[in-house]
Amino acid sequence: MSDIQKGLTELMSIDGAIGVSLVDSSSGMVLGYLGGGEIDLELAAAGNSEVIKAKMDTMESLKINEKIEDILITLNTQYHIIRPMGNQNELFIYMILDKKKGNLALARRKVQSIEENLTI
Repeated sequence: MSDIQKGLTELMSIDGAIGVSLVDSSSGMVLGYLGGGEIDLELAAAGNSEVIKAKMDTMESLKINEKIEDILITLNTQYHIIRPMGNQNELFIYMILDKKKGNLALARRKVQSIEENLTI
C-alpha cells in the first residue's frame, strides 16, 4: 500500500469521515481519494484548489508572510478541512466530516499528523 493510500485509509477510519483526498492545488487534480459518497471528490478538489489560491493571493496582497495551517469550512451538516502539506505546499489534504458523527478537534489533529508524516 502506498503512503498516500495508507494515510487516506487512516483518515477514513475517523468517526464521521465522509471522504478524503490528496490534491495537487496547482492543477486541481486528485492524487488519491477514498469515500465521498454522493460528493464528487474530483470536482471538490478543483474547487478547493481555487480556495487555497485565493487565500494565498489575499495573504500576499496583505503582506502576511505566514503559512496556512488549515482552512475550515463549516456547513449545516458537514465540516470541510483543507490542509496544505508543509513540506510540499502545492499539495493539500481535503477531508469531509459529518458534524453529528465526527469530532472536529480529533479530525484536525489526525489530518495534521498524516500531513506531517506523509511522504510523496
